[in-house]
Amino acid sequence: MHRLRRKFGQWLLRWLTRDRPPAETPLCNFDRLRFELRPCDVLLVEGRSRIADVIRVITQSPWSHAALYIGRIFDIRDPRLRVKLEAHFEGDPEEQLIIEALAGEGTIVSPLAKYQKDHVRICRPDGISAEDAQQVMAYAIHHLGSDYDMRQILDLARFLLPWSVLPRRWRSTLFEHNLGETTRTVCSTLLAEAFMEVDFPILPFIERNDDGSLRLFKRNPKLFAPRDFDYSPYFSIIKYPYLGLNDVGIYRRLPWDPTDRFLDEQPRRTVEASAPEEATSERKRGGFPLWRKEA
Repeated sequence: MHRLRRKFGQWLLRWLTRDRPPAETPLCNFDRLRFELRPCDVLLVEGRSRIADVIRVITQSPWSHAALYIGRIFDIRDPRLRVKLEAHFEGDPEEQLIIEALAGEGTIVSPLAKYQKDHVRICRPDGISAEDAQQVMAYAIHHLGSDYDMRQILDLARFLLPWSVLPRRWRSTLFEHNLGETTRTVCSTLLAEAFMEVDFPILPFIERNDDGSLRLFKRNPKLFAPRDFDYSPYFSIIKYPYLGLNDVGIYRRLPWDPTDRFLDEQPRRTVEASAPEEATSERKRGGFPLWRKEA
C-alpha cells in the first residue's frame, strides 16, 4: 500500500508540474532581458503548469514563480560558494544561472535559458549594495538541496482565501505544523528570507510613532508570494516586450553626416558659412585640416 501511494504521489506531482506548450508569439524579448540582467535580480515567471494555475488563483496574480538570478559561477566572490555551485551544476561555467525552489525538485540551480519561452519580468532591488547582493545570493546558495514545501502552498491558500470558505478549525493551526523547520521552502519564501538577511525591505509593516519616527516590522516570510516582488516599491520593474517600441536604439536616429568622413577636429561651420571660398583655399594650403579620410 505504501508503495502504491508513493507511485500515485509521483504521478500526481508529474501531472501538476508538466508544462503546457508555450505561446506561439512570446510576450518577452528574452535575448534583451538576459543581456540586461544583474546578479541579485529577482525573475518573475508566468508558469505554464497546473500548479502554476493553482498559485495564480490563490495569489490573484499572473506570476506563479520567482527565481534569483546569480549571474555566472565566476560572479560569486566566495570561492567556497563557487565550489558548492559547481557541485550542483555541471554545465558550462559561462552559463547564466538562477536559483529556484521547485515542486518535486527542491532548491536547485538552473540555467536561465530554461525560461526563454516564458513570459518573465525583472524585479531589481533598488540601491542594494554589492556586498549585500553577494550575501543575498550566498543565502540562496547555502539552501541548495532543500526540499520544496508543498504543505506551505496549502497554508498560503488558507491565509489568502476568504475564511468563510474554509473550516474554522484551520485558522488557529496556520503554519504551526512546521514552526522552526528550515529544510523545506517554496520559491518566494526562499527569496524573502534571503533579502531579510540584509534587512532589504520587500513589503514591510510600517508604524509611525507619536514623535514622527518610523519603525519597520518584517513580515512572515512564509506569507510571501511571487506577486509581492512586483508590488514592492523597493524593487524596480523592468520589462522587455517581444515587440518593443524602442527596439531601435535612439543612437541609431542621430543626425549623422551621410558622407563617409572622419574629422580630426571640430568642424568650423562658421568659417565655411561666412567665407566658403576662403575656407576652401585655406584647406588646400594646409592651413587647418577640417577632415581626413582614413584608409
